Amino acid sequence: MTTTLEPCPNFIAGDWTPTNGGGTPVFNPSTGETIAECPVGSVADANAAVEAAHAAFPAWMETPPVERARILGRFKVLVEDHFEDIARCNTREHGKTLVESRGDVKRGMEVIEFALGVPSLLMGDVLENIARGIDCEAIRQPLGVCVGITPFNFPAMVPLWMYPIAIACGNTFVLKPSEKVPLTAIKIAKLLEQAGLPKGVMNIVHGGREVVDALLTHPKVKAISFVGSTPIARYIYETGTKHGKRVQSNGGAKNYVILMPDADVENSTRGVIEAAFGCAGERCMAGSTAVVVGGAEKTLLPTLIEATKRIKVGPTDRETQPDMGAVITSQHRDRVLELIEAGVKEGAKIPADGRGVKVTEAPNGFYVGATILDHVQTGMTVAKEEIFGPVLNVMHMEDLDQAIELANRSFYGNGAAIFTRSGKAAREFKHRVNCGMVGINIGVPASMAWFPFNGWNDSFFGDLHMQGREGVQFFTQQKVTTSRWFSYGEGDIWHTEAKKAHV
Repeated sequence: MTTTLEPCPNFIAGDWTPTNGGGTPVFNPSTGETIAECPVGSVADANAAVEAAHAAFPAWMETPPVERARILGRFKVLVEDHFEDIARCNTREHGKTLVESRGDVKRGMEVIEFALGVPSLLMGDVLENIARGIDCEAIRQPLGVCVGITPFNFPAMVPLWMYPIAIACGNTFVLKPSEKVPLTAIKIAKLLEQAGLPKGVMNIVHGGREVVDALLTHPKVKAISFVGSTPIARYIYETGTKHGKRVQSNGGAKNYVILMPDADVENSTRGVIEAAFGCAGERCMAGSTAVVVGGAEKTLLPTLIEATKRIKVGPTDRETQPDMGAVITSQHRDRVLELIEAGVKEGAKIPADGRGVKVTEAPNGFYVGATILDHVQTGMTVAKEEIFGPVLNVMHMEDLDQAIELANRSFYGNGAAIFTRSGKAAREFKHRVNCGMVGINIGVPASMAWFPFNGWNDSFFGDLHMQGREGVQFFTQQKVTTSRWFSYGEGDIWHTEAKKAHV
């Protein structure tokens, strides 16, 4: 039976524009079937989206912040009403479990909730009499056309990191979603349209590098937000800033999870399993390296290995849900398997091996079973490269100092976590570890909407992070006015009439 492909239109100036198709196949990773084709896109498409956003900007900037917030309030209600439908679309095109997709949508909704407070967040500062008879005020104004370029791993959450705050601040927006997962972004944008957003304020354009480069260099684009791998994040930052854009560019990571000898075995095992294998390891906050310290090798590691072996892998697009779904494409599956093989060849042990996993009910899906590589050394390929799959490296250190030193050698700096009962060890770790987000007995310390998603080092390029107050600062610029008045002007009717009355 031939599957009817879902449409994948551009959204420009309020119109859903059909495309010719013939682009990148969009798969259901659980089954391997093609469910849509994402168009390649063109420079003309990108330019049209930017021009639409530019044309819509003056009126949207002048729309009072409280009115902008009311539209986002209606949008939030619509997302709530269609929550399950969005989550199922997310699961179908990404492959993650329904529980994970619901979390994906929920975390995006939290950013909408944060953006609803924009009237308070945009309030400026005033100081009377900074000098005799001179007043000063600082206000925040929007930038103009902003662009979001998003990855495949969180089809709902990552775009929602960007455009609700940008739009609430009075900007207009062009979204270029991943060509691997465009359908969730389209579904959510239709709800924003239904909420009453004026035409041209939000636009979607599909495509690859040609479209990206057109957006990075367009003279009417003022700001770029990006999430993806570190090499591309660096390219986005360097190209965007070279062309005068404000840029926030999130890259990859190699996040360390420190397991201390005193850690609670049951809760720590659960936390590490979620950190390493949640979303099949396809996230920049994955706890991809467990550092076993001292006696934890005997108390915690055996339990962790057995729990990994019990992880059930299977299709996520049906009612009976597995513990873990497929990876995004067959090519990505093959790359993950190649990296596992490289680890074994370079001397790592493999106490939990997911390479030969069989899913009889979905034999064409893109599956890799949960895998542990033990006794990984710093020079190994798997220790240096971001695997972005369901693979946990295990390294062994004698004490906390060695573990922190190991983590701090990484070029990345998204997150790190420690599992311990010791307040002293936890304090030492959070104070000394060289990364932007720290978990204490939490394996995935990703910030919620009210705080910045705070990558460091080669995990982030830019100055102002996504989410929270930094997100508002990124999407606005300050204007400072200093004023002095010498006397009433001759055209001041009130003063003239008052003077006559007094006489």
